[in-house]
Amino acid sequence: MAAPMELFCWAGGWGLPSVDLDSLAVLTYARFTGAPLKMHKITNPWRSPSGALPALRTSHGEVISVPHKIITHLRKEKYNADYDLSARQGADTLAFMSLLEEKLLPVLIHTFWVDAKNYVEVTRKWYAEAMPFPLNFFLPGRMQRQHMERLQLLLCGEQRPESEEELEKELYQEARECLTLLSQRLGSQKFFFGEAPASLDAFVFSYLALLLQTKLPSGKLQAHLRGLPNLCTYCTHILSLYFPWDGAEVAPPRHTPAGSETEEEPNRRRNQVLSVLAGLAAMVGYAVLSGIVSIQRAAPARTPSTRGLGMAEEDEDE
Repeated sequence: MAAPMELFCWAGGWGLPSVDLDSLAVLTYARFTGAPLKMHKITNPWRSPSGALPALRTSHGEVISVPHKIITHLRKEKYNADYDLSARQGADTLAFMSLLEEKLLPVLIHTFWVDAKNYVEVTRKWYAEAMPFPLNFFLPGRMQRQHMERLQLLLCGEQRPESEEELEKELYQEARECLTLLSQRLGSQKFFFGEAPASLDAFVFSYLALLLQTKLPSGKLQAHLRGLPNLCTYCTHILSLYFPWDGAEVAPPRHTPAGSETEEEPNRRRNQVLSVLAGLAAMVGYAVLSGIVSIQRAAPARTPSTRGLGMAEEDEDE
């Protein structure tokens, strides 16, 4: 019997089954198709077999970590949400996917990872609280740099204003036009191609739901989305139909009375101590290997009083 397929993705929060755009898209597609996946919703990407999220471990042990490739593999396994689409609908899917990546993705990255107020109060706050120590000290900052590099790649090769303020204004204007176009295309339908969801719905939902559900202190594009009622209803419908129990899967920290200790408390304390020791060992090792700190063994002095001390130290070394 073949091993089950396993999906590793970021855990839920903000009223969503996952707080990560790519994880949410893959997870939604899997729910649409009913793919039998063993789910691992985690907050430590190093626990993923690829070191990144999302990641799919196939029944043959192969690891796939690119969202589009994960969906392609699910299609090969006969879990195809686009099976009943016509050739024209398939072409529309490609066109709208390109539109999402060119017009909506840059602003979504800017909203969550570049806008200082949103990043500090929402994005970094969630990841820092959800990640285990000591990863929560440096991984959110590394993720921010990776998203900023991704944003630069999306914008390179296009004629854009040099002024940062003008560039931001242009990007948000294009994103608003994209949302309006999506609203017009959806109309009064349940999904973009009628009564059944397709892969386009998985990606559109992941973009819109992340923007709609999160409480953002700086929500320029969020206000425009909330003014498009059919898109809001569309997101609410998918959430209630396909994710009725997956709202926020990272439980808040439990407060136990003073002096009481749960069965998990000794293990939790042991893990914290081991994490601290591992972090210190890594930092000391890096400092020694990089030459920041050097260790020199001083020769013992020849006086009788210090000779005894030196021998005692040598005995400890032995």
